[in-house]
Amino acid sequence: MKDFALSKVSVKGASVAFVMNGIPGDPSFEGQLSSSGKEIKGNFSQNGALLTFELKWVSEPSVKEPAKSTAIAKEFEGNWEGTLAVPDGSALRLLLKLANGADGATGTLVSVDQGAAELPVTTITQKGASITVEVSAVGGKFAGDLKGAELAGTWTQGPGSLPLTLKRATK
Repeated sequence: MKDFALSKVSVKGASVAFVMNGIPGDPSFEGQLSSSGKEIKGNFSQNGALLTFELKWVSEPSVKEPAKSTAIAKEFEGNWEGTLAVPDGSALRLLLKLANGADGATGTLVSVDQGAAELPVTTITQKGASITVEVSAVGGKFAGDLKGAELAGTWTQGPGSLPLTLKRATK
């Protein structure tokens, strides 16, 4: 995961804790900062499993604000569903929810077959009949064109790209 916002971050003395909202298994971390201030050692918990976990300081922070989303046309708003055919022969059902908010478009992406966690969409941009939806938590991006009741385009994640067509979700 990259650029995923942690939740309920707390620091009390040398104790550090956070959770990862929206991820299956309710992952959380509790640890202790070392006296050098360069390591945090503790326990990572997910789906009832408890694992030892260590974080090491490697560089100054590099925090970048995501690009602002543009407002989207009414035709793009709503719930969209599709199936991503992955190279191993399996299929992943996806649900993309798009809406306009006070500061531009907002959305979530749900991979129904991978725990159904709602991942926040980082940035949405629309130009004419084209839309780009970025989900930085998984390093993914959908770029497609509105053609009737479909968004036909490409899902890109890491070095790979796959065709993806999204249709209006049925109720």
